[in-house]
Amino acid sequence: MRLHRNLVYAVIDGLQLIFNEGKYADKVVEQLLKRDKRWGARDRGFIAETTYDIVRWKRLYAEIAEVKEPYTRENLWRIFAVWAVLKGVRLPDWKQLEGTPSRRIKGRFDELNKIRKYRESIADWMDALAVKELGENVWEKEIHALNQQAEVIIRVNRLKTDKKTLQKLLREDNIDTDFIKNYPDALVLKERANIFKTEAFQNGLFEVQDASSQLVAELLDVSPGMRVADCCAGAGGKTLHLASKMENKGQIVALDIYSNKLNELKRRARRNGAHNIETRAIDSSKVIKKLHNSMDRVLIDAPCSGLGVLRRNPDAKWKLQPEFLDTIRQTQQEILASYSKLLKVGGKMVYATCSILPSENQEQVASFLESEDGKNYKLIKDKKILACEAGFDGFYMALLEKTS
Repeated sequence: MRLHRNLVYAVIDGLQLIFNEGKYADKVVEQLLKRDKRWGARDRGFIAETTYDIVRWKRLYAEIAEVKEPYTRENLWRIFAVWAVLKGVRLPDWKQLEGTPSRRIKGRFDELNKIRKYRESIADWMDALAVKELGENVWEKEIHALNQQAEVIIRVNRLKTDKKTLQKLLREDNIDTDFIKNYPDALVLKERANIFKTEAFQNGLFEVQDASSQLVAELLDVSPGMRVADCCAGAGGKTLHLASKMENKGQIVALDIYSNKLNELKRRARRNGAHNIETRAIDSSKVIKKLHNSMDRVLIDAPCSGLGVLRRNPDAKWKLQPEFLDTIRQTQQEILASYSKLLKVGGKMVYATCSILPSENQEQVASFLESEDGKNYKLIKDKKILACEAGFDGFYMALLEKTS
């Protein structure tokens, strides 16, 4: 591989924004790729993959480079040089890369590779917490799986097409996909590609959604004509899946405290041809009270640590702090207590997170069932998904029924 100066400068600029200014990696990469219209697919691929790679292995590379935050521009070049040496990339004769100690970098890598917190590039507190909750053996496998690049998985929009037709249309755009066994709406791309520019995407024939996430709507077991509440709808990935499964019949009330996310959901719903979705911003407790005891199904896709989706959000390893976990667990309990009141007797509710920690998952459900608010509910079944076993995102989902 030959390094091109303008591409490497873009990576360095991106790392400055992510590491020193706390910007989200996906937003930074999105902006970087718009910097030069002359860049081809290979150029854009280099910027995106190199930036994400260095973000994913930040602790390991910084330790080898012997630099500490906040990183100067010189520090960022040293981190980049470590990445290049370990990837076997020939270093050009640039002043920023002069004197790179390639042999010492490789030797230091061999030393640090024996220690998990460096080998898997994670914070001490996160390593200790995960060992406590999952056990040494499970966490060892899981963090290794979470450090792999995620495949691109899409979900067919059955309001407009089916999997075989979509697969054929994408093949005409030189995008090959495979079915995934036991995931009825999923296709996985054989190679990464810019699928958002395809006519199929612009016409709303599919959405990008990980295979594990697609199981949430399956578990909720909706039918056409039902009244369903998606209580933490966000930009609506799961809302749109529910609309597809309900064949546009019945009503989905999409709730969120962030109206800007609901505006994005409206835009996506128009593209998808989903007409049975009504958005409501939660700007007071009255919004929830008006819906008490009126829903056949309730989805609580609760805010969480996001530890199950580190494959696609590697910067979350560095943004997440232990204090946030204490706060979010309390929020999860409050959400369960509040939104469960929307359900009719005999109705069903799914509590889901993209976390792998029992303290955000099974323990939250158990606490709810033991509480005053949960005394009229029973757990039907739950599903714990680990990336190391499924090959997809880590997830948790529990199906509960309101019995009286």
